Amino acid sequence: MMPELFKDWKITTLTFEIDTEPYAMQRDDAIEKLAKSCNVNVIKRVSHTLYDTEKTISKNGGSPPLTYQRLQTVLKEMGAPPKPSNTLTSSHLSVHVCLDCTTPWKEEFDEKYGVPTLAELGKNEEDCGPLLFPGGEMEALSRMERYLKKTNWICKFEKPQTEPNSLEPSTTVLSPYIKFGCLSVRTFYYRLLDIYNLNKVYTKPPVSLHGQLLWREFFYTAGVGTANFNRMEGNPVCTQVPWDSNPEYLAAWSEARTGYPFIDAIMTQLRTEGWIHHLARHAVACFLTRGDLWLSWEEGQKVFEELLLDADWYLNAGNWLWLSASAFFHQYFRVYSPVAFGKKTDKNGDYIKKYVPKLRKFPAQYIYEPWKAPKSVQAAAGCIIGQDYPKPVVDHDTISKVNIKRMAAAYAKRKEGQDFSGKSASPQKRRKESTDSSSKKKPKKDD
Repeated sequence: MMPELFKDWKITTLTFEIDTEPYAMQRDDAIEKLAKSCNVNVIKRVSHTLYDTEKTISKNGGSPPLTYQRLQTVLKEMGAPPKPSNTLTSSHLSVHVCLDCTTPWKEEFDEKYGVPTLAELGKNEEDCGPLLFPGGEMEALSRMERYLKKTNWICKFEKPQTEPNSLEPSTTVLSPYIKFGCLSVRTFYYRLLDIYNLNKVYTKPPVSLHGQLLWREFFYTAGVGTANFNRMEGNPVCTQVPWDSNPEYLAAWSEARTGYPFIDAIMTQLRTEGWIHHLARHAVACFLTRGDLWLSWEEGQKVFEELLLDADWYLNAGNWLWLSASAFFHQYFRVYSPVAFGKKTDKNGDYIKKYVPKLRKFPAQYIYEPWKAPKSVQAAAGCIIGQDYPKPVVDHDTISKVNIKRMAAAYAKRKEGQDFSGKSASPQKRRKESTDSSSKKKPKKDD
């Protein structure tokens, strides 16, 4: 198809943004070879990240920075990231000799090249949740501007202080727009910088909004520089943990029926709305892996890849490595309680009542642990535990202690004989190994 379009449309140059995701690298290599075979010049630019990740790795001596602090040091030496280009308008095109700089269009193109319908994608509209985050650049810019007007909120923003179970998002939810390129990460970075410069007093990385963009940069850079970044085996920075295989546990977790209302509420929000707060992601990831169910982070990564609107290959893998204490974060003894953690910011359980409506009539004192409610209270609430809502799939207080010992054993084995130096393979080798280990799937479309 592309050779035909190159010829019919008299294409002489093809430009595109560099995408370092393994599948995208394989795809773009094929397209570049195809274009060159048709005598079409190819121009590629780095703009999906703040910096060129390969240059960052080179500046760090050929291996990726494996701590946030090290990344900050390297980026400081590299200077400020490139500024975003101006928005392209018709006036930019008018300065060229060819004034008719338009793409040929035919009526049948809508049917031939148009965005597929939900039915064509095998989705039933009735099964989809509410459309809370419409796609597109205009929506992304509008959403960004709404938040940038809150200068006091911007300057005082601290990610750990936001609420994982607020009924409305307590963060910007700009991540899906940045992931799909609807919002330039450099545009957001410099707009934040303008506000910081005017106000002088503001929070600093890693908790600031600037800091969140640097976290994104960290996982991109670490991932680009690490072979097999999205899996445990063959990943040089990943602790080799002997995870269990339990399809029933995995299904209970992904289908929001663990018997822990806070966990089930989060997974229900994820499945119906496509987004959950980063601390909510922490809670369910810890529960699936080292906290309770002792299942591989790779399984959770797959579920998030399917359900998250902002599912980003490097961020998804990096965060699961972190939250399972397999890499980057090593305080495996710090475990999120599926009961106490949610209570800190929502003692009444309003978040649970919204996403697990079967429990909405439970008194606040029992809503996080409904199995402890007397049968009379359960009957009055119209929900019998073990009948209308499941009993806990595991006993957190018991199993979390067992799992901490398991993690300690894995760490001891790692210390004895495994190399976790983080030394980087060549870009070509990393590309081959990562592509071989990633699924050969079609790229996701923006919802």
